[in-house]
Amino acid sequence: MRIGILTGGGDCPGLNAVIRAVVRKGVQEGDAILGILHGWNGMLTGQHEELTQRSVSGLIHRGGTILHTSRTNPFKEESGGEKVVATFKRLGLDALIAIGGEDTLGVAFKLFQTGMPIVGVPKTIDNDLAGTDFTFGFDTAVTIATEAIDRLHTTAESHDRVIVLEVMGRNTGWIATYCGLAGGADVILIPEKPFNLNEVAEVISARHSYGKNFSIVVVAEGAGMDTGGGEGYVKQDEGTDEFGHVRLGGVGHFLAREIEDRTGFEARVTVLGHVQRGGSPTPHDRILATRFGVKAHELVREGRFGTMAALVGNRVDAVSLEEAVKSLKTVDMDLYRIAEIFFG
Repeated sequence: MRIGILTGGGDCPGLNAVIRAVVRKGVQEGDAILGILHGWNGMLTGQHEELTQRSVSGLIHRGGTILHTSRTNPFKEESGGEKVVATFKRLGLDALIAIGGEDTLGVAFKLFQTGMPIVGVPKTIDNDLAGTDFTFGFDTAVTIATEAIDRLHTTAESHDRVIVLEVMGRNTGWIATYCGLAGGADVILIPEKPFNLNEVAEVISARHSYGKNFSIVVVAEGAGMDTGGGEGYVKQDEGTDEFGHVRLGGVGHFLAREIEDRTGFEARVTVLGHVQRGGSPTPHDRILATRFGVKAHELVREGRFGTMAALVGNRVDAVSLEEAVKSLKTVDMDLYRIAEIFFG
């Protein structure tokens, strides 16, 4: 078979491990693997390169993606879907493996509905894709954020400060909840539960009243205030990307100012940003990504198109792309309630 593979959306630790696994398994089965460059943009323009065992040697520990990526939405371009199909045929592909999050796999599902043979691999540090218990990249992001909290504890305590750590999480607070719970944060704010500024200030003031003169607040970038008539989010600007997402950012600085004004305690901000998805993947993510890559190739060989490799319990199985993209997987509020026990 002649199989294409692409990576779309934000980069993520473990992408190269998936690519390596698909190529190694494919070569063993006698398949030719074509790497499509720059995500869906490569399927519009035809940018590609042949992948061999030699070209994927030594990849398992490398972050980023050797295929490069983009946030291109082919359906935003006139006749974009038809151009992707034309490229698929021109390259002589028998199947395509798309590695990405909700946007990348949403495009994959639309193309599958037109008849293209596609298999998906779930990728997002946000861990918000439905159908899979965990996505690769999430463990790495949580590990990085937890290490940051450990370091911030010492400087916050030394200076009697409140330090706000802003982590990624546009629509869900998986990273914030996990790293906040693991790192012993005093307040965790997530998109699933709009926050009240007075309540946040009260938790911090109460903590300081019994001698703890520092606090760590973890906030997901998409966390919003409970305004009574809706939720108030902090945005960089009013623009959107090709998938209609607003550019979030700044909630950490907003919180620090409000906390300082309401409590009188000095507050500082750390925004981890792209640090969370850069660098080498953890051993957990290397193994999960490898298992996903092998499963994706198996699904192609079995002709089970329109599906996605997914972690269900301890097994890697197949779920439909339709199930994966129909809704976001939000934080388990039972887990968040456990985290709340340790607030303050």
